[in-house]
Amino acid sequence: MTRVHIVTQMAAAGLIAGSCLVVSGPAPADGAVALAPHRAVYDLKLSKSRGKRSIEMVRGRILYDFTGNACEGYALQFRQVSEIDSGEGKVALSDLRAATWEEGDAKSFRFNSENKVNERVVDSVNGNAGRGGAGVSVKLSKPKEKNFDLDAKIAFPTEHIKRVIEAAEAGKTLLELPVYDGSETGDKVFSTLTVIGKVIEPGDKKPDDAAAGNAVLTGLRRWPVNISYFEQGSANAGEQTPVYAIGFELYENGISRALVLDYGDFVVSGIMSQLDMKDATACK
Repeated sequence: MTRVHIVTQMAAAGLIAGSCLVVSGPAPADGAVALAPHRAVYDLKLSKSRGKRSIEMVRGRILYDFTGNACEGYALQFRQVSEIDSGEGKVALSDLRAATWEEGDAKSFRFNSENKVNERVVDSVNGNAGRGGAGVSVKLSKPKEKNFDLDAKIAFPTEHIKRVIEAAEAGKTLLELPVYDGSETGDKVFSTLTVIGKVIEPGDKKPDDAAAGNAVLTGLRRWPVNISYFEQGSANAGEQTPVYAIGFELYENGISRALVLDYGDFVVSGIMSQLDMKDATACK
């Protein structure tokens, strides 16, 4: 595995990870999940290397800025900067920037991303998706113009995390959903399997990161969650090996902490070093 392949893999999975870090606020009267604006920072470091070619070092940071509401839609500004030393004597730098917008009722989704490796653009994706009666239509302008249709069961990123929160609150331990998030080349669909662990009651296993002492989180339960992503249409689909997995602790208001980003050959931990809640705008 080359340095460029490694950092490109991290960047593609970074877009997937971004869709899992949404913060939710108090549920409205109808029981639907309400998402709260916030800014979070996660510090990344290598926690395990298990591939044939060892990864010597990974360090970096995820910046995650989420705004909007169910009426205006949800906007995300995401950046992941990572340094990777693959043991070949050189360090590669990946800088992924992405912006997405998703309609509150998940009828439409826009996405735009660019990844640079050592300041050279290696991936650029721009497009939008819309949900109709028969399914989901996608239009890409980058990396090249392309139109295609997806099954109506496809979930967009914010819709996906809402479903995970709902499943956890309902006491479910498994959730399977096909997800389209515009990552990688913009034309891939992932089958996802979410495993929800035993609830962690308030006061148990007190956090030691930016979640510690946060007044919003006092008295809230949280769940260990792991989401595995399987590429649909892959020649290796029968092996049921995920292309990527992300683990985290999910509070009942949706805040995610203690990230574990599993890229297959190596695993990276993400420690929440900063969490800033923004003022929510009510629907008019």
